[in-house]
Amino acid sequence: MTHPFMESVATALATRDIATLRFQFPYMERGSKRPDPPKLCHATIRAAVDLAREKTNLPLIAGGRSFGGRMASQAQAAEPLPTVVGLAFLGFPLHPPKAPSDERAEHLQDTAIPLLFVQGTRDELADLTLLKALVKRLGKRATLKLFDDADHSFHVRARSGRTDAQVFDEMMGDLATWLDNIS
Repeated sequence: MTHPFMESVATALATRDIATLRFQFPYMERGSKRPDPPKLCHATIRAAVDLAREKTNLPLIAGGRSFGGRMASQAQAAEPLPTVVGLAFLGFPLHPPKAPSDERAEHLQDTAIPLLFVQGTRDELADLTLLKALVKRLGKRATLKLFDDADHSFHVRARSGRTDAQVFDEMMGDLATWLDNIS
């Protein structure tokens, strides 16, 4: 939750009058590189949603960056998160690097709320052909925002003609617009 990217997201959304609640999975708190079992990650997400519900009666959006977003979607698919009206993914990890598959997204069929995929076109964890097909299968509730030349960390090469900061600002604008449209 203290990663510079996550801090930047929270700051950028705050400037748009959107509150965030950042939290840490137990494995991160321990300083481990090995993720916790999904069941523990799902429980952590549920606890964070419960805390957010204690703080506000506004509709909530769950999601996150990479693994966090995938765990939020799995938790939502297993049992809907109370008052969560949408899921936003900043770099959905559709598959491991160099192993294209969409098996990690099968559970998304069991979510019945709007989904936003914010993805770089050079993301090694999300083959674009597979991701576009997934979004099409999910129908109108799924939105895909692609960022040309961005990788999984939303870094763009200098030759793209854009800076990381420009891409980030556009991402936050797209996220805020999506939030306005679903809430």
